[in-house]
Order: sequence, then C-alpha cells, then structure tokens
Amino acid sequence: MGSGICGAALVRAANAMLTALGGDQVSLLLPATAMASDTAGQLGLVDPGVQNIIITPVVACNLPTGNLGPTRRIEFTLPASAIDLQLPALGIGSAEDLFNAALGLMYDGDLFHIEVVVTENFAGTAYFYVVTAVE
Repeated sequence: MGSGICGAALVRAANAMLTALGGDQVSLLLPATAMASDTAGQLGLVDPGVQNIIITPVVACNLPTGNLGPTRRIEFTLPASAIDLQLPALGIGSAEDLFNAALGLMYDGDLFHIEVVVTENFAGTAYFYVVTAVE
C-alpha cells in the first residue's frame, strides 16, 4: 500500500475518531480582507471586521493552569482535512499561514489566544493539528 493511500486512510480514520470522541466545533477568527474604497478605508481607519471559519469535528481537552497566567488552557485537536478544505477559499497557502493569521479561536462562546500549534503527521500527510489556546 503506497504512502498516499495510507495517508488518505489515516485522514478518514482521524476524522471518524474526532467525531466519536465528541465532535465539538471551534471557529478561527481571521481578519476580514475587504476594505472600504474611500479615503478612510485606504488609510486603515475603517475596521474591516473578522471572518469566522468554523472547524469541525474538534476534541477539546482542558489542561491545568497555574495560579499566575491564563485562567483556562485548552488543547484542541482539529482534523487536518477540515483545515485543508478552507485554505483555497481563503487564499491561504498552508495551515501554518492560517494559524499565524488567526486573531484567535472561539470555543463555547469564549475567545482564546492561540499559543502553540503542533502538526501530527504520518507518511508525510498531516492528519491532526493540536492547538493549545489560552483564555
């Protein structure tokens, strides 16, 4: 079995596992790209707003926090296939670029700051992105 076939099978299995483990959803907040064409827009005086990119299925796991620092730290496991599906429509070349552009992550009505993103790979194919985010 070639690595491409193994990678595709692993991506399907990863999605099924995330759905079975809870299947939550998160939204990545990205800066909106549309700008007003008048002078205020050209000078950056108009808030272009944000784009809300929904990612599902997701598994969230609370992590311990210390007495100092963030009140909540959550590890989110996101399917690579859901991320890859969004990239062409957003005009973004890679998942790394998407996470770098994100203003934050919304989960259960709360806004989190993305702290760390780790890519889980098998045979050269990404199947999960593990995102640690803090509130």
